[in-house]
Amino acid sequence: RIEIKRYPRLTSIGAWRTEVDGTRSGGFYTQQQVREVVEFARRRGVTIVPEIEMPGHSLAALASYPMLGCTDDHLKVATTWGVFSDVYCPGKESTFTFVEHVLDEVMALFPSQYIHIGGDEVPKDRWKACASCQALMKREGIANEDELQNWFVGRIAKYLEAHGRRLVGWNEILHGGHLIASATVQSWQDSSWTRRAVNEGHDVI
Repeated sequence: RIEIKRYPRLTSIGAWRTEVDGTRSGGFYTQQQVREVVEFARRRGVTIVPEIEMPGHSLAALASYPMLGCTDDHLKVATTWGVFSDVYCPGKESTFTFVEHVLDEVMALFPSQYIHIGGDEVPKDRWKACASCQALMKREGIANEDELQNWFVGRIAKYLEAHGRRLVGWNEILHGGHLIASATVQSWQDSSWTRRAVNEGHDVI
């Protein structure tokens, strides 16, 4: 976790979990600490690439700001590893306002040309049941939830590109159709994704 000054609940709530025995675990880097680590690395010829997960693996953010999800349910920070159904809601414009504000602070901290957005392991259950998501899909001519994820990733890629940065994501960002050319694909599941990304003209890790 890192400190995002515009959204303090990301660290006051999202950076901590309560274990089954009642103890509290967690922590976060302050922005000053991030700057120190980035500078330490820079002096040694190393560029740190931040990974800010979206639209999945976002349960801690949803526990901090429930309105970012499809259900508005009050959630808890997870105490186990896993893939959770609650993810960011692309049907709400406020989701993108939040994500862009977070990325603004991240880009101010990390001079890296590349910003990793994750994009992996995104359950679509909430989107299928969400009136806002379904209305967006109808409005934008999006055929299914894989295409909705592609639309989400594409919007974020364009935002980063407008700020002189390049999006990196796990191979699931290839789901759902065309991906913005500047995006870099990080393949983790099998080599077929590497071949597909290369064939579609993307840089690949």
